[in-house]
Amino acid sequence: MTHLSPRHPRYRSLRLRARLAAASDRGLVVPEGLIAQGRAEAFDYLLGERTSPSARRAERLAARWLKSARRPVLSVNGNVAALASREVAALQRALPNLRVEVNLFHRTPRRVAGVAAELEKAGVHGVLGRRPTRRIPGLPSDRALVDEEGIWSADLCMIPLEDGDRALALRRRGQRVIAIDLNPLSRTARAADLAIIDELTRALVAITAELRRSRGPARWRSVPTWASQLPEQALRAMRRATPAVRAKGRAGARPR
Repeated sequence: MTHLSPRHPRYRSLRLRARLAAASDRGLVVPEGLIAQGRAEAFDYLLGERTSPSARRAERLAARWLKSARRPVLSVNGNVAALASREVAALQRALPNLRVEVNLFHRTPRRVAGVAAELEKAGVHGVLGRRPTRRIPGLPSDRALVDEEGIWSADLCMIPLEDGDRALALRRRGQRVIAIDLNPLSRTARAADLAIIDELTRALVAITAELRRSRGPARWRSVPTWASQLPEQALRAMRRATPAVRAKGRAGARPR
C-alpha cells in the first residue's frame, strides 16, 4: 500500500480510501461501493470534512432513540464493514441490546460470510444475516432478505450508507429509521425518520460517546418536526462552508 504521510491535509480521507480499496481486493466491497464512497466524499468535502451543528443535533437524538428502543438493529453492508467495523463494535459495547445484521444489495454467500467475519474480528457479537429467514414485502432486490431476530422484528433500524427503497419499505412496516448518509439529496436521507448527514465513522463515534454520557432510561418519543428539515439544513451548511473549503484547497494544493 502507498505510504500516507500524516502531514497530508487529507490524510484521514486517504486512509479511508485505502481501507476501502483493500476491502475491495478481498471481495468485501463491490465496485459499485467504491463509486458510492467517491460520491459521499464529494459531499463531505463541501462540509469541510467536519460535523455540522445540525448533524450533531441529529446524532444526540439518534443516541436517545437507540437507548429507548426495545429492539434496535444496525444494518451493515460491505462499505460499513470495511470502513467502520471497530466503530460498530464500540457502539454495540455502549448499547449491549443492539443487534447487528449483514444486509447486502449485491449478495453472495461468500460476501455475507466475509462481512460477518470482518465484524466479528473487530469484536461485534451475535452477527445476524448469514441465513435470512424473512423477506420484506415489495422489495425486488436481495436487500429484502432479513433475519426474523434482527431487522424483521426491529422497532428501530439504523441504516448507514443505504438505498432509499429499503428505507421506504421499513417505514411502511411501521419501523423507525435512522439513516447515516452524506448526501442530503438522496432518497434514503429524505425517507428516513432521522437523517444524519455526516461521515460514517464520525457519526458512529459521536453516537457512541453520547450513549456513554447518558444516564438513566430514555423515553421513546415522537419524531420531532425539526427532523424533517435536516437534509435542507445540511445543504445550507455546505453552501456556507464552500468559501472556506475553496480557501483550504488553494492553501493545501500540491503536485500529485
